Amino acid sequence: MTTRTTEQWQAADAAHFLHPFTDFKALADKGSRIITRADNIYLWDSEGRKVLDAMSGLWCVNVGYGQRALVDAAARQMQELPFYNAFFQTATPPAIELAELLAEVTPPQFQHVFFSGSGSEGNDTVVRMVRRYWDLRGQPQRQVIISRKNAYHGSTMAGASLGGMAGMHAQGGLPIPGIVHIEQPYWWQHGRPKGLTRDEFGLVAAGWLEEKILELGADQVAAFIGEPVQGAGGVIIPPATYWPEIQRICDKYGVLVVSDEVICGFGRTGHWFGCETFGFRPDLMTFAKGVTSGYVPLGGVMVGDRVAKVLIEQGGEFAHGYTYSGHPVACAVALANIQLMQQLDLVTHVHDDVGPYLAQAYATLRDHPLVGDAESCGLMAALLLIKDKDQGTPFPEAVEIGMVCRGHCFREGLIMRAVGERMIIAPPLVITRSQIDEMMVLIRRCLDLTLADAQRQGWLA
Repeated sequence: MTTRTTEQWQAADAAHFLHPFTDFKALADKGSRIITRADNIYLWDSEGRKVLDAMSGLWCVNVGYGQRALVDAAARQMQELPFYNAFFQTATPPAIELAELLAEVTPPQFQHVFFSGSGSEGNDTVVRMVRRYWDLRGQPQRQVIISRKNAYHGSTMAGASLGGMAGMHAQGGLPIPGIVHIEQPYWWQHGRPKGLTRDEFGLVAAGWLEEKILELGADQVAAFIGEPVQGAGGVIIPPATYWPEIQRICDKYGVLVVSDEVICGFGRTGHWFGCETFGFRPDLMTFAKGVTSGYVPLGGVMVGDRVAKVLIEQGGEFAHGYTYSGHPVACAVALANIQLMQQLDLVTHVHDDVGPYLAQAYATLRDHPLVGDAESCGLMAALLLIKDKDQGTPFPEAVEIGMVCRGHCFREGLIMRAVGERMIIAPPLVITRSQIDEMMVLIRRCLDLTLADAQRQGWLA
């Protein structure tokens, strides 16, 4: 890599690199943060500052940075067969072996996989595959897929349409036809103001799906898609009653269930997959991110027996796919990643050790004057920043309290993401108890600095 000063890197970045989800002008004026190396759960920037990465890159570096087994797997495969496609009735050993291993670690209804290059592509595949399934079943009118507001399912045309982010829909004439949304199962927003317990609210929120199915007509509805825990929406953890009731409703009307496991999959929630944590049985399951721990791009869709049986036995071409479906290098790294997770027993580590420890530690933050709620699921957690927690009064949107807190996090050596008024984390699964303690000290320090800002600016008045 070329040696340059931070200012030189920033100038070249502003001149040529358009970043995702970015105000290009504002970033060019400010200058990018330049990350130059990483190890375990830590990053270093071009100024030599050490940063604790409490977001696992972007929800993905589950095994931490610097794992030699993954690097070596990529190098070996690059030398032996750097690329070949899965078209022309062709396959490569890494893709076949990964398909076998995925069938082993996913719930028992999944014996088949369709590979993509990302979670967004995986969710595009879901739209095509769900509609193909119902066409083969002789019900081509079943086109509608129901999703949720504030959900995130990617940023391609279909992925962004499935998602329920209003800001994304406002750009590009989205959603595309045949995709509708119901409210999210966010107790603080919808249940707490009505005096409902979380479990009571879970049943009410699931009932919104049945209402939408009946409004549209069950014979028109193809599938319901949801993240077990809504990640980019702010780590919205549903009540325990929610997903079992969603499953019951979908079974009642014959609607396919799609679990978007791009964030929740591969140990994040304390089970291999989030659907196992919340007790539902999806027909399709999107994955990406943690399958390679982000070392190289890979995504896909696990296809359950109900759907795979129809696709395979009915015959006919499924006119869909990608150049990089089953990329041999990506699949080789995924194999090494999953095998390393098994060797380190990381799922048990999250479920029995660091997940409960983080939950205990996070609960102590509820005593902070700015924290209205603190909750976690495995190694996903969120803080709700609030102006007056006794009255439930939020900060005005113009204050952007989350961004104020995020700024302090970066300056203090912590990567913590702001989603509106919610501050969220998803640290690498290899994190230890002592590193959680280190992270909690940083979080509390940043909350105190944010509180001092709020007091100084008169935002609490």
